[in-house]
Amino acid sequence: MTKNLQTGISTTGMTRRSMLKTTAAAALIGAVKAAFPSGAFAAGAGPEVTGVKLGFIALTDSAPLIIAKEKGFFDKHGLPETDVAKQASWGATRDNLVLGGAANGIDGAHILSPLPYLMHTGKVTQNNKPVPMAILARLNLDSQGISVAKEYAETGVQLDSSKLKAAFEKKKAEGKEIKAAMTFPGGTHDLWIRYWLAAGGIDPNKDVSTIVVPPPQMVANMKVGNMDVFCVGEPWNEQLVNQGIGFTAATTGELWKGHPEKALGLRADWIEKNPNAAKALLMAVMEAQQWCESMDNKAEMADILGKRQWFNVPTKDVLGRLKGDINYGNGREVKATDLYMKFWKDGASYPFKSHDTWFMTENIRWGNLPANTDIKALVNQVNREDIWREAAKDLGVAAADIPASSSRGKETFFDGKVFDPENPSAYLDSLSIKAAS
Repeated sequence: MTKNLQTGISTTGMTRRSMLKTTAAAALIGAVKAAFPSGAFAAGAGPEVTGVKLGFIALTDSAPLIIAKEKGFFDKHGLPETDVAKQASWGATRDNLVLGGAANGIDGAHILSPLPYLMHTGKVTQNNKPVPMAILARLNLDSQGISVAKEYAETGVQLDSSKLKAAFEKKKAEGKEIKAAMTFPGGTHDLWIRYWLAAGGIDPNKDVSTIVVPPPQMVANMKVGNMDVFCVGEPWNEQLVNQGIGFTAATTGELWKGHPEKALGLRADWIEKNPNAAKALLMAVMEAQQWCESMDNKAEMADILGKRQWFNVPTKDVLGRLKGDINYGNGREVKATDLYMKFWKDGASYPFKSHDTWFMTENIRWGNLPANTDIKALVNQVNREDIWREAAKDLGVAAADIPASSSRGKETFFDGKVFDPENPSAYLDSLSIKAAS
């Protein structure tokens, strides 16, 4: 009896044709394994499906999904048929997630970190019907912006929003409405602009009218005078400055250094049905985040994001703030700051439960969630940092890049307020302007 040296299979009694078939099959298996050295096949079973339907909004923090598609990371991890589809607004993202991929919607998305929670509780869905959701990763830290119309340039407003109070009062006395635009009620941009206004003594529920505008429409709406201030992610603050329509008062990293921003959110039922695919998807996104983090890749990244099928904007609108170069548009211009968007550095990818606790606390602050919400139980239902840890292990992520705890501890904001995730009520009590009693 002899054995094929490649397969270790006995060839006694085998025909030449059957031996060739066996050898070819073994070679194919070997090639597949070689193609996924640290991917979806490393831990055994591969993905249950060959793709997933994902949504994104034209914002720089969607880059990990776009880069995973453009650079072949989805292919590498066994999900070559993954679709990354542009969504018109966060409302459209929500509606398509409610539908699900099987009903011509989407299975997951680049999403505002609080939105999966608001969907999970039914607070923002039709007929308040809960849609079980999960957060698998954070996509980025920092680099959103609070922009102000050019007419307020003389106020000198920057991080201190109180400089707008007199101008707002004068305009209101003339019978004009003050409009503050954000991208979705209870979402990150809504929370940033509310925090900023309230810290300066401007009540976002009484002193201004908050309006919802999709990110790609912010600049055009400010151009025609539809809002006085807005909060949105890049590249739209930079584009506003480049077009000379307004200026950036502050970046959100100045409000809360290293703050969490977007997330990778998926329907919980899709994860339950496709656990291996969910982990493979996460590994592809994590590799893309590592690619995005490198300064050596920023120029290419800006070129990719600027393409017509993605953002359809000039590269210069994307690149500057990606590198930490900020032209505020009000005479301030800084280079190589540490306010650039982080995709992997400083635990950017890991979904800290303490951060989701803050998002839920702020939604209670503004009346989007009831005061008696069991925040800890809700976060434990939606936040799947356990899957992130499994994916990190299979991907061979360095131990130094895996947080030891699901809490980043106490967080300090620009106005001196401190959030202790172990005591959210004390934080709420410390805030003078809020909707919650």
